[in-house]
Amino acid sequence: MVETTPVNIREDVAELPAYIPGARPDSAGVAKLSSNENPYIPLEAVREAGRAALDAVNRYPDMASRDLTEALAKFHGVNEDQIVLGTGSSALLVHAMTAVARPGSKVVFAWRSFESYPIATVTAGSKAVAVPLAAGGRHDFDAMARAIDADTSAVIVCNPNNPTGAAHTLTEIRSFLDRVPSHVLVIIDEAYIDFATEPGVETAIPLIEEFPNIVIARTFSKAFGLAGARVGYMIGEPNLIRAISKVTTPFGVSHVAQQLAITALENHDWVVEAVAKLVAERGRVWRALRDLDVEPVASQSNFIWIPAEVMDPQELPAACRDADVLVRSFPEGTRISIGLPEENDRLIEVIRQLQK
Repeated sequence: MVETTPVNIREDVAELPAYIPGARPDSAGVAKLSSNENPYIPLEAVREAGRAALDAVNRYPDMASRDLTEALAKFHGVNEDQIVLGTGSSALLVHAMTAVARPGSKVVFAWRSFESYPIATVTAGSKAVAVPLAAGGRHDFDAMARAIDADTSAVIVCNPNNPTGAAHTLTEIRSFLDRVPSHVLVIIDEAYIDFATEPGVETAIPLIEEFPNIVIARTFSKAFGLAGARVGYMIGEPNLIRAISKVTTPFGVSHVAQQLAITALENHDWVVEAVAKLVAERGRVWRALRDLDVEPVASQSNFIWIPAEVMDPQELPAACRDADVLVRSFPEGTRISIGLPEENDRLIEVIRQLQK
């Protein structure tokens, strides 16, 4: 329980672990492979759009983000009333679950998955139902379907999954959705879908018409290289999106962030090129680790997952820190973001030394 304040804090909030971000460099020359960021800085045109937007910093932003919403609708081939924007997809997770939460409601998700899920669930006033992952770091859809009951208000599917990088095909997603009651909200978190190259792994946006109870969560933080701007959005059936919009934070996306995102969409070729370079590096690092008798999970994201049974999740991060390489450790394993080639080389060398 919280003992440092006389205020009565909710018990479920008091018991929540704090969100732990990836480690930050404390000096120049440190390779930051801990937060799944795009290591390539966006084009000058994108950065200039952000700088120009500062001239209106004394004014509130367009609360509806109309220009950005229009650009996203064209980009994804959907209607503008199918999109809601927020301060990163993490904020939208809370908003979406808040829209459907009721006393005693539950949220089902795979675990381990994105660290925000249990925090967002409790924030929305629901109870978390964490379903262990299946082999290979994949969702156990059979177990998740069995976990859904009369109190379930929402289900979260992370595809590809963070932190394991494993992904499901659209056919597998559709099959699971067939088993979810139509009144239960399903949030499909596609923060890393741009990095997926496995045949059949693709966005679930085409399923919205068939399954109006789903929303697709996307972000500008990964492939677009705008993690510092905090722009996320959800796509879904208009009435569902309208309900979520009612509980979003007013003016949650700044004018600067909106202009950065709009210009990034206008320069999408850069995103495609950056993703291609990161996917190529992902393959190179994966092959190098296998050559060192280290078997990472076959990732469809911009990171690689080394399970605890393959390498100690305390020893590996410690050795990386000694070499000025920051990675992210969990009890179940170590997640390593794909960085610039020279940063990845340093990571490979650390593991080579550990394997001697």
